[in-house]
Amino acid sequence: MNKQLLLSEFLTTPWALMPERLQAMSGILTRWSAGEPPSDETMFQVNTDRVLRDSRKQMATASTGSGIAVLPLYGVVTQRGNMVDDISGPGSSSTQQFTSVLRQMLADDTVGQILIDIDSPGGSVYGVSELASEIVKARAQKPVIAVANSLAASAAYWIGCSASEFYVTPGGEVGSIGVWQAHFDYSKALEEDGVKPTLISAGKFKVEGNPYVPLDEQAQAFMQSRVDDYYNSFVEAVAIGRGVSINDVKTGMGEGRVLGADAALAQNMVDGIATFDDVLAKMQANIRTSRPHSQSRLKQARDALALI
Repeated sequence: MNKQLLLSEFLTTPWALMPERLQAMSGILTRWSAGEPPSDETMFQVNTDRVLRDSRKQMATASTGSGIAVLPLYGVVTQRGNMVDDISGPGSSSTQQFTSVLRQMLADDTVGQILIDIDSPGGSVYGVSELASEIVKARAQKPVIAVANSLAASAAYWIGCSASEFYVTPGGEVGSIGVWQAHFDYSKALEEDGVKPTLISAGKFKVEGNPYVPLDEQAQAFMQSRVDDYYNSFVEAVAIGRGVSINDVKTGMGEGRVLGADAALAQNMVDGIATFDDVLAKMQANIRTSRPHSQSRLKQARDALALI
């Protein structure tokens, strides 16, 4: 039962994630909570996806020439990275770690542009707004381009919209604008097991929404208000990033669905359709046609010292 409660806690987190991906993750957790290992098919897919993503990360690192830093955002997005890394398939991306690398690239004088390579179904809402704000601020220092390199859904789409320009690959998908969470009622299961929990708490709403009792209307209303707050922040960020009204986001852009490249472009969800290589080539062309980079601050300081 302890493992089932951990599963309940995991799923009651507010998620900006494709529901089918969370359902797949919960399926693995459900087997784990029952003491059953993931199926061979599931583990094969998990390991295959991880190898593919690791390979893409290496290719991205190899592409960071000509003053372009490629930052991968793959798998389920979490704030710090946790057990999601083992059950999400392709691994996870930490918003805190991504922010740290982004700041390093901004401080690196050899980097003139930043390309965010996204392939993610979204993730936890925690830390996403903060990362999106970091990217918006970064745009004042250096161009930041994002490409949905197969998938940028939910939280990943939120992040992509904060870039200076946002592209999707021809076979890619974007969207899933929305937030959701779940509540699990284990009261009958506990009763059948002959278990009657007693909660000792302080604070009027401290144990509100716990999985030992059915969800009452007041608790459900509060959970809905949390989801609504995160959703409104999500919609506002998309509206600002895409230069449209909040109503345009709420009544269009898939209304929670994931859209293919052509449909997404038609609804102004992206700036264009292009492969990762095409976006990278465009950025490299911009470097060639722009003025040469000024000397780094370190070199300027050394030159100044040489004159003293």
